[in-house]
Amino acid sequence: MENVLAPYRPQLLSIFRIMAGLIVLQYGTAKILGFPAVPAFANVAVGQWPVWYAGMIELILGALLVIGLFSRISAFILSGLMAFAYFIGHAPRGIFSPLANGGTLAIMFCFAFLYLAAAGPGPWSADAAIRGRQ
Repeated sequence: MENVLAPYRPQLLSIFRIMAGLIVLQYGTAKILGFPAVPAFANVAVGQWPVWYAGMIELILGALLVIGLFSRISAFILSGLMAFAYFIGHAPRGIFSPLANGGTLAIMFCFAFLYLAAAGPGPWSADAAIRGRQ
């Protein structure tokens, strides 16, 4: 399998970055723009700590990740945001296990974004275009 997929690693990295960006972007649009309508984010007020601020970060940095602009720093900040979300929103529920406290997605996002911060945006990105790479 490795020999089959190895030639596509750079492109798959770009696809991974785009999809991770789109998924976190939808959290930002739900919290800030009310779309899609999610009951948990229905009454987020401007300036409401920490949901509104997290939504703004997800909205802006998620969009930057999708287009691949300032990808490494965006991914690094989002990784920290997801760690914050886990330790503030999930870990205090009494048990440290992500499966038991509902924090699995936050942990996965944390490490996915940390990987993107280290690996870079891939070839299909504004960052690569600016640097003149294919």
